[in-house]
Amino acid sequence: NKEEDETQNENEKEIREELGMSQEELSEKSGVSRTTISGLENGIIDVITNITLEKIASALGKKVPEVFFQD
Repeated sequence: NKEEDETQNENEKEIREELGMSQEELSEKSGVSRTTISGLENGIIDVITNITLEKIASALGKKVPEVFFQD
C-alpha cells in the first residue's frame, strides 16, 4: 500500500530529524549509503533488505518495527 509506505518513510525521516541527524550522518553511522537513505525517505526505494533496515534502525537507536512498521 503506497500510503503505508509513505508513512513508514516519513517515520524514519522524523526520527532522524528529531535526533538532529542529517542523511549524511545517518549514512556514516549506519554504513548505509546516503543515496539509499534519501531514496527510502522520498519513496523512490521501496524494496530493501532486512539487514539494511536493521542498520538504519540501530543507528537511530530504535528497533526495526519502531522505525519502519508503525501505523
